[in-house]
Amino acid sequence: QVQLVESGGGLVQAGGSLRLSCAASGRTFSSYAMGWFRQAPGKEREFVATISWSGGSTYYADSVKGRFTISRDNAKKTVYLQMNSLKPEDTAVYSCAAKRGVTGTVPGEYDYWGQGTQVTVSS
Repeated sequence: QVQLVESGGGLVQAGGSLRLSCAASGRTFSSYAMGWFRQAPGKEREFVATISWSGGSTYYADSVKGRFTISRDNAKKTVYLQMNSLKPEDTAVYSCAAKRGVTGTVPGEYDYWGQGTQVTVSS
């Protein structure tokens, strides 16, 4: 069982930065691939970034590539999403998720979810 709690969201101006954190409980955190997803009002949940259990493999949605960086610290049981050059279209609730096995981009592949943190980017 893994419980996930996100933090770090907030209101930021376009061009600004935020760093989201996702703290996990459970002894097997290091065996899970992790992902960040987001959902804007009236839209479906979409993939943002994913990282392998070791941190050696990452993958990003085209919309955030070059602006966002996913990382993890297994000793701290935490995964991060550094978001730079934020745009108004990045406004959404951001959620982290954990899955067994390899990285993935489909929400249905993930076993555990946090409740999310709101990110709002003003123009």
